[in-house]
Amino acid sequence: MSTSEVLPQGAGYGVVIGIGLFFSAFMVGLTTMQSRYTGVSPTESEEFSSASRSVKPGLIASGIVSAWTWAATLLQSSAVAYRYGISGPWWYAAGATVQVLLFAQLAAKLKLNAPYAHTWLEIVAARWGTTAHLFFMFFGLATNLIVSSMLVLGGSATVTSLTGMSTIAACFLIPLGVAIYVVVGGMRSTLLCDYTHTTVLFAIILTFMFTVYATSGYIGSISRMHYLLGEVSKISPVAGNAGGSYLTLRSKNGLIFGVINLVGNFATVFEDQAYWQRAIASRPSTTVKAYLIGGLAWFAVPFAFSTTLGLAAVAFSAVPAANSPSQDPLSSNFIPMLAPLSQNAISEGLPASLAAATLLGKSGAAALLIVLFLAVTSATSAELIAVSSILTYDVYVRYINPKATEQQILRMSHAGVAIFALVMGIAGVIFYYIGVSMGWLYTFMGVILGSAVCPIALCITWKKANKVGCILGSLVGFSAGIIAWLVTTSALNQKVINVTTSGGDYEMLAGNLASIGVGAIISITASLIWPDDYDFASARAINNRGAVASRNVDDELEEPEVEKKGLDVSALSATNETQIDPELDPVGLNKAFKFAARASIVLTLILIILIPLPLFFAQTVYSVTGFSVWVIVGIIWTFLSAVAVVIYPLWESRAALRLISRGVIMDIFSPGSGKFVAPSSMKKPVE
Repeated sequence: MSTSEVLPQGAGYGVVIGIGLFFSAFMVGLTTMQSRYTGVSPTESEEFSSASRSVKPGLIASGIVSAWTWAATLLQSSAVAYRYGISGPWWYAAGATVQVLLFAQLAAKLKLNAPYAHTWLEIVAARWGTTAHLFFMFFGLATNLIVSSMLVLGGSATVTSLTGMSTIAACFLIPLGVAIYVVVGGMRSTLLCDYTHTTVLFAIILTFMFTVYATSGYIGSISRMHYLLGEVSKISPVAGNAGGSYLTLRSKNGLIFGVINLVGNFATVFEDQAYWQRAIASRPSTTVKAYLIGGLAWFAVPFAFSTTLGLAAVAFSAVPAANSPSQDPLSSNFIPMLAPLSQNAISEGLPASLAAATLLGKSGAAALLIVLFLAVTSATSAELIAVSSILTYDVYVRYINPKATEQQILRMSHAGVAIFALVMGIAGVIFYYIGVSMGWLYTFMGVILGSAVCPIALCITWKKANKVGCILGSLVGFSAGIIAWLVTTSALNQKVINVTTSGGDYEMLAGNLASIGVGAIISITASLIWPDDYDFASARAINNRGAVASRNVDDELEEPEVEKKGLDVSALSATNETQIDPELDPVGLNKAFKFAARASIVLTLILIILIPLPLFFAQTVYSVTGFSVWVIVGIIWTFLSAVAVVIYPLWESRAALRLISRGVIMDIFSPGSGKFVAPSSMKKPVE
C-alpha cells in the first residue's frame, strides 16, 4: 500500500459497490413513489428519454452542475492550482463555464427550431440528410466516449490511490451501479440523482473550505495560507509566473492552459448529447434561465475546490512534518508534510486526494472519495442516457426499425444504457493500459473534437449554414488539428512523439487552436459564399404528431386560478393536448434567444477578458489583503451557487412535494387511498 492509500481496500469496494447500489435502490424507490403518487412513469419512451420536456429551471440547473462536474473538474482543477497557483482555478473555472453560458443560445434555438427533437443529430438529419447525419454522429459518439473515459479514468485512479482497489475493477464497477437506476428511472431519475449529488458536493466543498481557511491546525486562516504559498514560491518558484509566485494571475503557462481549456470544452458541451438532453427535458419558457443559472453556479465548484485543496497541497510542502529537524521551510534539514509531487502524479489529479488525506486523515480521504464517486456517477448517468438516446433514435429508429412501437423504443433505450455502460468500462481499461491519463485526455479532446463545434452550432442556429462547407470544415479542421499537434510535438521534442512528449502545453495548444479555428473559418466562409436558405420547417416537424406533452401539473398547481378551483391533479403527470404548447410561441422564444445571446456574451467577456487579462498584464503578486478578497469572493460565490441549485429546486417543486407527502400520509392511515388518480379533464379522450 502506497503512502497515499490512507483507506483500506475494502473502503474502495464499499464505496463503489455499496454507495452505487444504495443510489440505485434510492432512485428505484423515488421512481416507484413518483409513479404511485404523481402518475408519471418512465414506462413511456418520451418520459424515459426527455422527462416529458417539462422539467423546471432549478432542477435543470442542478443537473447541469452535476453533469459538468466530472472527476476531472475536481482533480484537474486542483492539479492546475498546484502547478500554476491562483491562476489555475480561475482559468479552469472560467474556461469551462462560458460554454454552458453560450449554450443557452443553442438551447433557445433548439426550442424554437426543433421543439420535439430527441437529439441534436435528428436536427442534422432533418436539415442535411443521411451523409451529414452519419458524419456528425462520429463526432457526437467520439465526444461521449472521450468524456466517459475521462470519468472512469479519473474515478478509478482516485479510488486506487486512496484505497489500493483494483483499477480494472473500478473501471467496470463504476458504470454498473449507475446503469441500474438509469434503466429503471430514465431521464427524470437521472435529474433527481443529479440533485442529490449536487447537494452532497456543495456540502463537502464548503466543509473543506472552512477547514482549510478557518479551523485547520496546519493552515487555519487566509493569512497563514498566504504565508505558506510565499515560502513555497521561494523554495520552488513557478516558471512563467510573476516573481515565481503562486499568488499571481500573471502566469504564462496558466494562460496557455486557459486557452486549451476554453477550446477543448466547447467540444465537450456543444457536441455532447448530455447537454442537449437537458435542454430537451427543460420547459421551453425557462430553458435559457436554467443554463445561465447552471453555468454561473458551476463556476464555484472548480474555483472553490481547487482554491482550497489545490493550494493546500502546495502549502503543505512548507508545513513541517512531525519528524522534521527544522521548522524553517528554507532549511536543508526541513521535512515537509507533503513532499513535492511528480508530473505524473499531478497529471493523475493526485494533489486534491493527498491534500484531503493530509488535512483530515481518513475522514478527509473518505469525504473526497465519496464526493468524487458521486461526481463520476452523476456525470456517468448523463452520458449513459445521452448515448442511449443516440443509439435509440439516431440508429435504431432511423436506420433499423423506423416503425418501432413504443415498447420497442423503450427496450432499445434500456439496451443502449447497458451497452454503453460496458463500453465505458472497456474504454477506461484500454486507456489505462496504454498509459493515457485523465489529464492528457482532458487537454487532447479539443484536438479531435474542436473542428465540429462551429459547424454544429451553425446547423442549429443559422439558416445560411452550408452543408458541404460545414462537413468540409469539420473534416479539414480535424486533420489540421492532428497535424499541428504532431508537428509541434516533433519540433519541440527532437522528433520524439509519444504520450509524454505529446501532452505538453504548447503541443496541445497548437492542436486545439488549429482544430477549432480551421473548422470555424471554413464553415463560416463557405456559408457566406454559398448560403443556404433553410426555414427549419423540417426540423420543427421532427416527432411532431400533432400532440404535445403537457407541462407538469405542478406548474398548474402553482397558478392561482387552478389552486382556487381546488383541482386534484398530479404534480408531475404528463398528458396529451391537441393544441400547440403556448410556451412554444415563436415571439417568446425569439426574445429568450436574444436575452441568452446578450447575457452569455457579456458574462463571457467578463470572465475571459475583463477580469483576468488586466490582472495578467499588471503582473500583480497579491498581498494578504488581495488574496483574502480572492478567497472570500470564492466562499460567497459558493454559498450563492448552493442556494441556486440546492434550495431553489425545492422551492419551485413545493407543490409536487406537497402532493407526494399527502399521498404518503393517506396511504399510511388508509392503505391504498393515496394512489394518484388523474382527473377526467386530464385524461386522454376516448376515441
